Formats: sequence, C-alpha cells, structure tokens
Amino acid sequence: MKVILNDDVKHVGEMGDVKNVAMGYFRNYLFPRGLAVPCTDEALAYFETKKEEIEARKEQKRKDSASLKEKLEGLEVKLEMPAGSNGKLFGAVTSVTVMNFYAQNGFEIERKKIEIPGSSIKTVGHFTAKVHLYEGSFAEVKISVTGQVSEETKKLEAKKAAAEKKAAEEKKAAEEAPAEEKAE
Repeated sequence: MKVILNDDVKHVGEMGDVKNVAMGYFRNYLFPRGLAVPCTDEALAYFETKKEEIEARKEQKRKDSASLKEKLEGLEVKLEMPAGSNGKLFGAVTSVTVMNFYAQNGFEIERKKIEIPGSSIKTVGHFTAKVHLYEGSFAEVKISVTGQVSEETKKLEAKKAAAEKKAAEEKKAAEEAPAEEKAE
C-alpha cells in the first residue's frame, strides 16, 4: 500500500516520503499513531505545499550531522580497562562502553549507530570505529584503550615471577651439584 509519511519513521523513511508498506503495518501501526496517511491526490497536494519546509528540515539535519561529525572526530575516546600484563582485557570494549563515554561527555549517540571492528575490542591499543550519522555519513572516531592493572593482579604476577626465579635458581644449583661430585 502506498503511503505518505507524516513524520520520520525508523527503517521506513522521512517526513514527506512516499513509501510502499504492508496494509497491516499501515492499519495497525502507522495510521493510529499519525505517522502516515494513504497516498491520495489531496495528500500529495498537501505535502507539495510543505515541500520547502521539509527540505529545510532535512538540510538542518545535514548541518547538525556535519557539525557532530567534526566534534566526534576531534574527541578521542580514551578508556582505561582492567587488563593483564599481556595486554588482554578482562572483559571487552563494546558499543555500549563507547556510548557511555560519549554520554559522559555530553553527546547522545545510540548504541546501534556505533560500529566497532570485530564487534568488540579485547586488547590494549589504538583502534578506529565508525559512528553512523544522517543519510549514510559517518564519523571515524579514535579509541585508545589502556590497561589498568589491579593490585591483586600485581601481587599474583609478583608471586609468579618469584616462583619462576626460585625454580631457575634450584635448576642451576642442581646442574652445578653433579659437576662438583664429578670433580671429587
């Protein structure tokens, strides 16, 4: 069924777009909420009169998207995550983690719009992610993940290093002992 959208509808289109949708979708969702009207000559004429207003609104969205892109690309996402000495994170950096970082810095970005390579980051390092904006444009953001070694991890690593050192000393002593017996 052909309809004209009264408002922006996610995954369907924007205000003023003529779209084909299922009859049940229109009858049960779009029409009761005032999101669309049937495509008739009168409705087309009405939206033709509002065309300039709709285009101005779309242009404003493009401008907002461009300014947001500049701001996002200028801000590096710096995250400190618990990690082991080998650089592996205890957990992962996901789109939710990045969304929370932006929320703390005053940006409202949906989790679904953040695309992290491989869907998550599991090691310490520098990465690039995409944030999808209006009409297929996106911002490439830099993510810097540093390791945060906890006190417990430091203690465990110190014990492990001490045990390895002791084992090496015992092995060296064991190798020297037979050499001394042969000399006698």
